[in-house]
This record gives sequence, C-alpha cells and structure tokens, in this order.
Amino acid sequence: MEKNQLVKAVNKNVRTSPRKLALVCNFIKGKKADVALRDLEFSRKRIAKEVSKTVKSAISNAENNYQYDIDNLFVKEAFVGKSLVMKRFRPRAKGRASPIKKPFSRVTIILEEKKQKKESK
Repeated sequence: MEKNQLVKAVNKNVRTSPRKLALVCNFIKGKKADVALRDLEFSRKRIAKEVSKTVKSAISNAENNYQYDIDNLFVKEAFVGKSLVMKRFRPRAKGRASPIKKPFSRVTIILEEKKQKKESK
C-alpha cells in the first residue's frame, strides 16, 4: 500500500461562524499533530475544543486505517467552509421583526506523514 496518502477528518456542523473558526485553523497549519493539540488545549478561543476533536479524529484515522506513526504526523491543511444557517427573528420597534442568522461551519483537517531522514556519516 502506498504511504503517501493524506488522512482526512471532517466535522460537518460546528456552531460558530467560519470567520471565527478560520483563525483557529490557520493557527495550527503546518504544525506537528501533537504540538497542534497542545496549542489548541491552551488556546483562549471557545471553538478550539471542537477543532481539537477533529484533529484527534484525524490522528485516529491515520493510526487505525493507514498504520501511520503518530509521531511523524503533521497538519498539512486545515480549512473551514460554510454549512447551514439557522434563521431566527427578534421583535423590534413598531411591530417589525429583524432577522438573526446563526451560522454553522464545516472543519476539514488533513494530516500527512513526514518521513524521517536517516543521517549516515
């Protein structure tokens, strides 16, 4: 089996706007998987917990489905897309109503295994 496959995990309904979530995803791009999890644990953003779940899921996929070594995994891509939008209405003055949009997001985490180079002298 070819070992250059990418490992992916998708969280489809995260209850936050894509703009807020993109900040957290850009923060972990390019980092080793264990470093990314540590950084997410100490992040002050509420949504970092959901991103952490998705990264853990991708690590589990890599370990169980492709037999990758966890120590060599790094976050190749982490991106956000729009999902559904809940529409609610709030009463306003003079009998009017104004809409409230409650957006959901979709997080995709892609991991790759970095090969260890053996030094021979």
